[in-house]
Amino acid sequence: MRNLRTTITALTLGMLIMAPSALASDGGASPGDPTIPVISTPTTPTVPGTKVVIKAGLAYAPAAAPDKVKQVIWAGNKIRSLRYIWGGGHAAWLAKGYDCSGSVSYALHGAKLLNQPLVSGELASWGSRGRGAWITIYANGGHVFMVVAGARFDTSGASPSRWQRDMRSGSGYAVRHPAGL
Repeated sequence: MRNLRTTITALTLGMLIMAPSALASDGGASPGDPTIPVISTPTTPTVPGTKVVIKAGLAYAPAAAPDKVKQVIWAGNKIRSLRYIWGGGHAAWLAKGYDCSGSVSYALHGAKLLNQPLVSGELASWGSRGRGAWITIYANGGHVFMVVAGARFDTSGASPSRWQRDMRSGSGYAVRHPAGL
């Protein structure tokens, strides 16, 4: 019985140690690259390259991204699976749930790019015009989402996570980005 407990404990510890590498194994960053090693801790996950990798709803920031981009991704990870609540994230940064603009605002605030939450109509005129090199915000009076290092952060279609690989049309949205990003 004692040997069985020792074996189970050893196997469990081995699985826990291997879990971060296993999470990064199917990639999404580049076709044909089936193994992407994790080079970070679980709280600030990164992968080599310039594109986000999404595993189990968690976004791994590209190591080549500027620090502000990584901080946006890691902040988004903190709320990635919280429920949608209309107006959520506007009364306070910490909320039980977030709406679309509360979600985008929270992630941008994680990199100190925003001092206060903005509604989608305000985000439609925030920052600089056009697509960014790393972060692009799509906003209109009714909805907002953003694309960060190739991954979509959006409450629409969010199941189980706001991080999504599939893109959506930007038609009907103002296209903005944080200056320099």
